[in-house]
Amino acid sequence: MTIQRASFYVLLLIITIAFVWLLIPYYTAVLWAVILAILFFPVHKRLERWLGGRPTGAALLTLLLCICLVILPALGILASLIQEGTSLYQRISSNEIDLNAHLLRLQAVLPEFVSNWLTSLKLDGFAELWARLSSGLMEAGQSIAGGLLSFGQNTLQFFISMGLMLYLLFFLFRDGASLGKTLRHSIPLSDDYTRQFVDKFAAVVRATVRGNVIIAIVQGIIGGLTFWALGIEAALLWGVVMTLLSMLPAIGAAIVWLPAAIWLFLIGAWVKGIIMVVVGAFVIGLIDNLLRPPLVGQGTRLPDYVALISTAGGISLFGLSGFVLGPLIAALFISAWSLFTKQQDQRAEVQDHSMDPGKRAGTSSRNNTQRPP
Repeated sequence: MTIQRASFYVLLLIITIAFVWLLIPYYTAVLWAVILAILFFPVHKRLERWLGGRPTGAALLTLLLCICLVILPALGILASLIQEGTSLYQRISSNEIDLNAHLLRLQAVLPEFVSNWLTSLKLDGFAELWARLSSGLMEAGQSIAGGLLSFGQNTLQFFISMGLMLYLLFFLFRDGASLGKTLRHSIPLSDDYTRQFVDKFAAVVRATVRGNVIIAIVQGIIGGLTFWALGIEAALLWGVVMTLLSMLPAIGAAIVWLPAAIWLFLIGAWVKGIIMVVVGAFVIGLIDNLLRPPLVGQGTRLPDYVALISTAGGISLFGLSGFVLGPLIAALFISAWSLFTKQQDQRAEVQDHSMDPGKRAGTSSRNNTQRPP
């Protein structure tokens, strides 16, 4: 490699890092623009054919469809969630919702062995446990209030990110095909590997968003409506929480509805508790098994333990976007190592084939030598 070429590669790497550094403040807008472009690109192609090959008009219509089907409902839910969360926090702070009274009721119906167990943990009965729980709840409430206040203060930043996302999404629809070809030609890999990586990326995005998110939304809607019908406070808030947690395999929405069912049983609301268990176990729990195969398929489904770890890690690193980024990185990791293993097997197979003619020749010469004249 010449000095000029090495210098060019170093310069290319520095410029790329600088460009990525510029995009970091708005990486969420870029990420979701790419995700929505991948999800709605088949719709864009159909609209383009319907409009007689006009990509700009088709891009505008597809963008309008995204706004109506995704953006506006998400903004409405977010606004309602902020309002309900703030109202719940204020009602708890003003003792309109007396958590202490509820816990005292719970203490009265708890069996004796639970009180003995609390004593064995060196907790002076239910009072100290409540003190610790209330302290944790107040800290969590203050964090939520601080987050809501921060969101209110950063409303301008939020709408700037939203505008950038929609602006980028339009050009991804209009020029997506040409941008994809340019990207495939620019990646320093063989055409076969590039095609496999691009296909895997698109398949995982579709499986994660179209499959997991739709399933989670359905489970959250059913759980929220059940909470509302049973008269549980902040049904919308708990429904959204169940939607988020439903993206975690193995545990999912049961983190919310199972404690709610136990609480209803402990306070003596047996009918409501039974309804919650039936809906949680036989409706919310079975939705995943019914909807995942047609929406996700088995080809792009990660093992449950990989999906759980990658989703949890993605959330801790990237926030809400980690629900998509975590499984996406894990799927690309598995895909890359699968390609590497396949390449190693092919090399070993080629070496075996290259050695076979020599072995056959050596065997043939030995046979000729041993053959009597």
